[in-house]
Amino acid sequence: MDLNKKFTPETWPEHPEKATLEAKNKFVGFWLFLGGETILFATLFATYIALKNSGPSGFGFSTQELYELPLVFVMTMLLLTSSLTSVFAMYHLRNYNFKKMQLWLAITALLGLAFLMLEVYEFSHYVGLGFTFNNSAFSSAFYTLVGTHGFHVAVGLVWITLLLIRNAKRGLNLYNATKYYTFSLYWHFIDVVWVFIFTVVYLMGVIG
Repeated sequence: MDLNKKFTPETWPEHPEKATLEAKNKFVGFWLFLGGETILFATLFATYIALKNSGPSGFGFSTQELYELPLVFVMTMLLLTSSLTSVFAMYHLRNYNFKKMQLWLAITALLGLAFLMLEVYEFSHYVGLGFTFNNSAFSSAFYTLVGTHGFHVAVGLVWITLLLIRNAKRGLNLYNATKYYTFSLYWHFIDVVWVFIFTVVYLMGVIG
């Protein structure tokens, strides 16, 4: 099948992201990648839980005193909304509406960028309080877990920005449909990881 073939909404495959053998192979590789990422984050979560609130005597920080739920709640809403907008984008991908797909993906990127900026602000606030990476085993575990997630968000933003720019004049085809869809899966994955971070790190941290 010609990957660059021009389609119409009527001739566009129902599942364009899996319409070719190459696309199916990419999906297998991508799910293996996500499996590895799941193990990575599971390890970081286990380390954080083991080290939470641990540190030298009088190190001065506990999760109840440190975390600010209103800020983290806004961050969570931004990321969850970005997951919803990526769903809208994939809906338009399957209906062969390139412009609307690009629009919703651009909105997804803006929401992700806003989340990342708030996370940078959060980290800078903690550092200003003296809660630095080297402050204790607890702080190292916190920054490693949440920072690794933030790095994944940054990678996703670079990924989607390059996709939007590179394909702006190409339109949809069976080659880039798979790339758009795998990005969407990746974005949902980092959103799910954040839900666990919000629950395990922040919510349970404040409740105690």
